[in-house]
Amino acid sequence: MGKEILILLQVLFPVAAGCILFILSRGKNKKVQTTYVITILAVEAVLVLCSIFMEKTAVECFYLTPELRVIFCNDGLSKLFCGLVACVWLLVGIYSVRYLSGTKKPVMFYGFYLISLGVLQGIGLAGNLVSFYLCYEWMTLMTVPLVFYNRTAESVRAARKYFFYSIAGASLCLAGIFLLAGNAEGLLFTGNSLNEIVNQKEVLIAGVLLVLGFGTKAGMFPMHGWLPTAHPVAPAPASAVLSGIITKAGVLGVIRSLYYVVGMEFFRGTYVQTVFLTLSLITVFMGSMLAYKEKVLKKRMAYSTVSQVSYVLFGLALFTPAGMAAALLHMVFHSVIKNTLFLFAGTVIHETGEERVEGLRGFGKAMPITFWSFTFAALALVGIPPMSGFVSKWYLAKGALSASVGAFSYLGPAVLLVSALLTAGYLLSITADGFFPGKDFVMPIEKPHEAGASMLIPQGIFALATLILGLAASPLYRFVSALGNGLLK
Repeated sequence: MGKEILILLQVLFPVAAGCILFILSRGKNKKVQTTYVITILAVEAVLVLCSIFMEKTAVECFYLTPELRVIFCNDGLSKLFCGLVACVWLLVGIYSVRYLSGTKKPVMFYGFYLISLGVLQGIGLAGNLVSFYLCYEWMTLMTVPLVFYNRTAESVRAARKYFFYSIAGASLCLAGIFLLAGNAEGLLFTGNSLNEIVNQKEVLIAGVLLVLGFGTKAGMFPMHGWLPTAHPVAPAPASAVLSGIITKAGVLGVIRSLYYVVGMEFFRGTYVQTVFLTLSLITVFMGSMLAYKEKVLKKRMAYSTVSQVSYVLFGLALFTPAGMAAALLHMVFHSVIKNTLFLFAGTVIHETGEERVEGLRGFGKAMPITFWSFTFAALALVGIPPMSGFVSKWYLAKGALSASVGAFSYLGPAVLLVSALLTAGYLLSITADGFFPGKDFVMPIEKPHEAGASMLIPQGIFALATLILGLAASPLYRFVSALGNGLLK
């Protein structure tokens, strides 16, 4: 019973804590509120850590109908995702203390931030597609307020766009789930829950709908438009988790539905795979090109996310164990890298007010810690060894070359290489201009300075992780390889 309670606490504890914060926040000063939030995030991280080292346990909570049961289970994939979410939420939460200190009503942000954490834990722990979809919809509802936190007309429009795109994607997912429901017992994550008698046409149509639906949250073309709109107007902590984690919920949806319900073998060699591969590579190239041309800092990072998350989707579209392992590896590494980049953007904007790339010239000498953290993450995202991004991209290219996907085996690595070159252009140029502005450079504003420790430390931890994860990638790769080969349930 203790194990079941621990799993439920992972979901319910941060949700309850967020609701309590809304109810009891009146009259409390900001220091008390932030102490409460960081304490909750730390306790949640401990709960997740305990669950990671616990054997697989399933909990059936309730059922909507006898066929639609809500189940939570801490299998191997849930441990990876929940652990990633807990670490990111804690570090970004610490960063947000100073970032939001001068804003009105930070309780609104913190309350929804905590509730979103619980819902994301529910997504990670979902034991069937019904449970996943339930938490997935609530994730959208709980993260919309993070986008319009600043309450400007622009942020409200961006939040509305994010909401409508998300609902459109979720509707496609629901249609796909309906089609699967008649072909899979309980929509369980067993990898082989299809009945012996299967309507193959329905399952293939469901595959396309699920790719498009979950791909919306992951920022895949043609449903990527919400990302470059939402990121520039959301506060930096929200942008960081939207890019680093929320997009990965879409990735997790693809894995759970196509790999864990139906099974990768079913889709291999079908038109579903062709559509999936084509859209993912279009998104990789398109996102990189748009990021290269973009002059607004956070919007450039958003287009970068559009491109890089589709690296993950490309690995999944190979429908091989090696492709899945490489995709999971890049999912983790990209989350760490992109949180570093968005925290960098938030620090620069918070301390200087500068939002455009060309305005960052010369800032590197005045803000060396901030810019070196950015540079570490930039090198990792480009794929320079021994940074983490090099390792995951190596396995993505290797997985593509070993997969039987025709021209995509060579086209994929080629597109990834071109994207890496574009990534170097739109990221490393910021480092170069920041540290080497030229002899005749004159600072256009008052000389900037580093932010406080509560902002620099999380950013520095993320930046160091981009290197450490690359140097010590073997244990994680063995873990995700076991997941890809079905050895860890």
